[in-house]
Amino acid sequence: MGKVLKERKDVDQSLTWDLSAIYADEQQYNSAVKELQQLSLDIERDYKGKLVTSGNINACLDKMRKVYELMNLTESYAGLSVEVDYTNDENQDRASRYENISSDIESRLSFVKSEIMQADEKAVDTAISESKENSNYLKDIKRDKVHALHPKVEKSLAALSGVFDAPYNIYNQAKLADMNFENFTVDGVEYPLGYALFENEYEYENNTKVRRAAFKAFSDKLRQYQYTTAAAYQTQVKTEKAMATLRGFDSVTDYLLFPQKVDRDLYNRQIDLITEKLAPHMRKYARLLKKIHKLDEMTFADLKIAVDPDYDPNVTIEDSKKYIEGALSVLGDDYLSMVKEAYNNRWIDFAQNKGKCTGGFCSSPYGSHSFILLSWSEKMAEVFTLAHELGHAGHFRLCNESQNVFDVDVSTYFVEAPSTMNELLMANYLLKTNKDKRFRRWVLSSMISHTYYHNFVTHLLEAAYQREVYKIIDQGGSVQASTLNKIKKDVLTKFWGDDVKIIDGAELTWMRQPHYYMGLYSYTYSAGLTIGTEVSKRILKEGQPAVDDWRAVLKAGSTKTPVELAKMAGVDITTEKPLLDTIDYIGGIIDEIVRLTEEINVN
Repeated sequence: MGKVLKERKDVDQSLTWDLSAIYADEQQYNSAVKELQQLSLDIERDYKGKLVTSGNINACLDKMRKVYELMNLTESYAGLSVEVDYTNDENQDRASRYENISSDIESRLSFVKSEIMQADEKAVDTAISESKENSNYLKDIKRDKVHALHPKVEKSLAALSGVFDAPYNIYNQAKLADMNFENFTVDGVEYPLGYALFENEYEYENNTKVRRAAFKAFSDKLRQYQYTTAAAYQTQVKTEKAMATLRGFDSVTDYLLFPQKVDRDLYNRQIDLITEKLAPHMRKYARLLKKIHKLDEMTFADLKIAVDPDYDPNVTIEDSKKYIEGALSVLGDDYLSMVKEAYNNRWIDFAQNKGKCTGGFCSSPYGSHSFILLSWSEKMAEVFTLAHELGHAGHFRLCNESQNVFDVDVSTYFVEAPSTMNELLMANYLLKTNKDKRFRRWVLSSMISHTYYHNFVTHLLEAAYQREVYKIIDQGGSVQASTLNKIKKDVLTKFWGDDVKIIDGAELTWMRQPHYYMGLYSYTYSAGLTIGTEVSKRILKEGQPAVDDWRAVLKAGSTKTPVELAKMAGVDITTEKPLLDTIDYIGGIIDEIVRLTEEINVN
């Protein structure tokens, strides 16, 4: 049974992250914001209208790097406090005020890119040759030039940057502040319900009646907000369509893929091949769950139950350390030191409380350490999630130490590779610690139900749904709640076929993820995990040389494209082979789980 969520003020402080690592207090934060504002005024005064020589271009960009560093820190300080409590008006006010300041600064400094784009190409090329620190930033400006608008338009768009975030903010307010879940009753017992309680606990609940009742109660509440959420999402995709058209892209998809530095073939391949080739393996897994749990029918509400729920141990935060440290030590002493620091110095927000963002994420502001958000539920799934988020932290620790602030904006196509790879390191470590068949089945099923289900199924089906939405938008159509429900249900039905009943409420799954407000992000989880799977296999086979290659990749930041980064790690993502190999690998794990289940039952 779930527990009633506390107010943020009532949770144990040791379970919360410590934002004073960014700024010690409000006064220090305000001073940094004033410094940032003054710096933007200085740059405007000293360089506006003068970015025609390589010397001025580089002198200006040297100061712009300081702007980026300060914006990283101030934005994180203002924004992260909101993520842990969307009901806190003081934090909301700080973040909103910062958004206005940030928009003003971005508008004020929009001349920098515009003037460099208009400058003589020889001057820009000379600037590139004269400054290693600014070279990649300048190359990106040259790449962006074909889609640039008039400087006055760019200035106006920059001034509206905070407004463009409105759909995402509305979505989060509805989801995390306004939705008030009532208790639900099963066989005379009353159970509390909340967003995090449902996603962290009830979806994995072994009692079928409770699990399905929780799904229905959760879905009923979502349904009450479907029109508001659809309106926010419609605003998001219409804005993206307008921006794509303004900037001369043929489609929203091309516009959103452009900053990822991958072509459309890589995007479509992930969705098409996984939908076609992975579905038979996952249906086999669904049939196994139905058989083990003796279910009358396999429904969408049953997909996250464990193969062996009696063997899924409760894991305290203290217990998790031995798993995490044991698994990630392969990446080096400095990496292990970072992991220990994360636990000891409150980088991680473990608490469960009202108003807190669901799921998990890692924010890594340049010039500080990472901050990891979780809602710890004492399940092994959380250990895998923590390993995942520490993958982001380790990536950006190495990246931020090795590159300047211009060169750490890693393509979203690649950014989930280090995180998902860590989940596989966790599984590989666990498999070495115990040869018992039941233990092995438990680890393998954890890989399927958490690592691969989450990244290769949940997020991939989001991507398949999202692609259909953009097809409609590109054709001049619109998407209402009923349209979104139909698209989502069709995607789920196509993947699961007759093996899983897509019950009422399953179609509302599109309401549960914030990724749709982050461009084409959903499909990148499977892209990252494809790279991660191949690299983890290399580490098992080759040991230290593969680790050394991987660490070099993590240090490279955005100085390389996703294709180049993968190649450094020994993976060629220009072909479909890594993805097909990964799908076969997943199929092999499921086959072994089926075989182990038969052997365990015989014994």
